[in-house]
Amino acid sequence: MVHIDIESAKRFITTDEFADANQKAETAYRQVVEGSGQGSDWLGWRRILSEPNDAELEEITDHATRIREDADLFIVCGIGGSYTGAMAVIKALNPVFRNNGPEVLFAGHHMSGKYLKELIEYLEEPKADGELKSVYLNVISKSGSTLETALAFRMLRSWIHKSYEDADRRIIATTGPSGGVLNKIIEEEGYKKYIIPEDVGGRYSVLTPVGLLPIAVAGIDIQRLFYGAVSVLEQEKKNRKALIDYASIRYLMHEKGYAVDVIGSFEPELNGFTAWIQQLIGESEGKEGKGLYPALAGFSTDLHSVGQLIQEGRRNIFETLIVVEKPISNLVVNRSDGEDIDQLSYLTGKSFHEINRSALEGTVQAHSEGGIPVCKVVINILNEQNLGELIYFYELFTAVYVYMLEVNPFNQPGVEDYKKAMYRLLGKDN
Repeated sequence: MVHIDIESAKRFITTDEFADANQKAETAYRQVVEGSGQGSDWLGWRRILSEPNDAELEEITDHATRIREDADLFIVCGIGGSYTGAMAVIKALNPVFRNNGPEVLFAGHHMSGKYLKELIEYLEEPKADGELKSVYLNVISKSGSTLETALAFRMLRSWIHKSYEDADRRIIATTGPSGGVLNKIIEEEGYKKYIIPEDVGGRYSVLTPVGLLPIAVAGIDIQRLFYGAVSVLEQEKKNRKALIDYASIRYLMHEKGYAVDVIGSFEPELNGFTAWIQQLIGESEGKEGKGLYPALAGFSTDLHSVGQLIQEGRRNIFETLIVVEKPISNLVVNRSDGEDIDQLSYLTGKSFHEINRSALEGTVQAHSEGGIPVCKVVINILNEQNLGELIYFYELFTAVYVYMLEVNPFNQPGVEDYKKAMYRLLGKDN
């Protein structure tokens, strides 16, 4: 279960303020549960957990197993919520330096011609035995018209059709049930199709086929991931103190004029997960002149870059740390072969987890004493179950917190503004 440590942050608020915010958070939670808030037709991320589709989970798992048996490379082509969730889970749970099955790559998340050119060149490089790599492509887009994804898909689809006689089975589309450009291509080519539920928005879609297929192809147990999320849904009615307290603290920071939430972790495996949180919260709250900017930091690395700014810069920063209690690795500091030349003998026999944890606690103490409210979001160990719990916890937290700000957590009207200007400059007809 997800735990929250807000003792540092509570030093910056009064007891009465916290009590009032708790009541407001409970009201916002009821808006989510009752479907009475703005954008309530986008609550499908709760529905899919209350009505688990085990047949779909099995279908995705079986399909992913077949892909894993044949593929050298699996490309996820999507942007925003169409790739951040899968990337977050894969980076968190898979080895860093060796692939647990096919190499999973990402495309369609920007418009760099250099990246796409080099990706295609990499696909064309033969394996050690001289054979062509076995490549699969999963395009993810509800409309099929998002420019970054559509451009990459055009180029990669063309390459796959030129390279393989069985191209139609190597391309999988995850999209809306009907309509749109992508569905026309699917119908014409006969690609395998997974459906994005109509009532689930992109940034809430990681536990749908959007995220589950790439995650399963990476060799991760999606049943455990999914049912980790289900367990939080079932428990929240009895015990939601962590949710209410976290939403209350962040709301109070917002109301007190804090401008930035530095979201980080001392576990580099979670850097992708904090990026998923950044989109989830940022795109949900940033409307009507409201919102805390969700800045990302990877510690302890960034203590040597932005750490100085956090410690002694403007006092408009709130800090959220994602913490893993139990060790991810059992590596310990070895004994020196000679004299204590590197002056590290005092660490001999200590685990890197213990050293890292000391850095975490020292940072919390220093930042708090320097005027930074710090909140810790804690899971017991990094595995599918706990990551599933954390995914749903953050989805629910985001909806509750944003309702407290009295805006719609599920739309993103401002995103369309840059698209309109871009298409106009490119000469696209309306």
